[in-house]
Amino acid sequence: MALERLQKILAQAGVASRRAAEALIKDGRVRVNGKVVDELGAKADPRSDRVEVDGKRLVAESRVYLVLHKPRGVVTTMSDPEGRPTVRSLLEAVGARVVPVGRLDFATSGALLVTNDGDFAAALLHPRGGVPKEYIVKVHGVMEERDLDLWRRGVELEDGKTLPAQAKLVRHEGDKTWFTVTLREGRNQQIRRMGEATGFPVMRLSRLSFAGVTTEGLAPGRYRALTRDELMSIRKSFGVPKKLPAPVDASVSPRPARPQPAARPAPRRDDRGRSAGTSKPSRAGGQRPTEGARYGGGAPVRRGVEVTEDWGGGVQRGRSSGAEAPPRSSIGSGRGGRTRTTGTGGGIGSREDAPRVRSRRGS
Repeated sequence: MALERLQKILAQAGVASRRAAEALIKDGRVRVNGKVVDELGAKADPRSDRVEVDGKRLVAESRVYLVLHKPRGVVTTMSDPEGRPTVRSLLEAVGARVVPVGRLDFATSGALLVTNDGDFAAALLHPRGGVPKEYIVKVHGVMEERDLDLWRRGVELEDGKTLPAQAKLVRHEGDKTWFTVTLREGRNQQIRRMGEATGFPVMRLSRLSFAGVTTEGLAPGRYRALTRDELMSIRKSFGVPKKLPAPVDASVSPRPARPQPAARPAPRRDDRGRSAGTSKPSRAGGQRPTEGARYGGGAPVRRGVEVTEDWGGGVQRGRSSGAEAPPRSSIGSGRGGRTRTTGTGGGIGSREDAPRVRSRRGS
């Protein structure tokens, strides 16, 4: 094997990032074959040389290639100075020091590749590669084919004209438009900026695939290992990974734990079963039906009655997967029930103890 820089060897072993590995070398904490090496240009053979950090010999990690369904409201970094949730909390069970391949905005969900192979990540992010990234977009305004033609030809932005994109109209939803777009470049917040530049502000954005790898079957917050076929396809198109890993368990990761809301005291009721301070009788002794809440929406061509997760990676909604939907009259929400579901007081999938907005019909 060819000689490699020490900081790269340390990073591939999962000790630290390359920048942090440079600091370890400068501090004299790295030895090669028993001798301290404190020069950044030093190289070694990770297969035949004995490399130690603080007296412990390095063992290279096995290569890991994953796809994560990044939820909305999560930062695509391993740490955040503002204290926001990061993808690191979703990847704690991986067992290797992995990093995201590129980024997705805080409010954007979808396919995010994750790996500990620096060469793999660099090749997929290099502008020369032209890796395809497919998104589904919801914008404010009614777009026609001539509007999408602007995206197909390229949109003028402050940092130059974008490369031609593939765009396909999905449907109109009142004064909103759904469409898919495939890009082969990765500028910062590119799709949102393209929407602003063409007069169609982006309302919802999710990445459906990256380099042909999709999140199909993955709930928001879960990940899986890339299959051998997916890795072979990526290597054929982009030259990485150099070596295919041994077969791994491609099962889906467990659902990450969700913080539980603090318990709220039950409302006080009088001897007639009425809530204190009200003159309207409560329903069924004050208990509101919670089983079998209906699924409230999703992206076109991707939703169904059996779906219980928001396509965009939001909060879990409705009943658990596989549960049978009750008749509409038993739901107790929406137009068919006796309680409106507007505002914060009774949306689909709201907490059992959340306040609800009453209708004019009296309950």
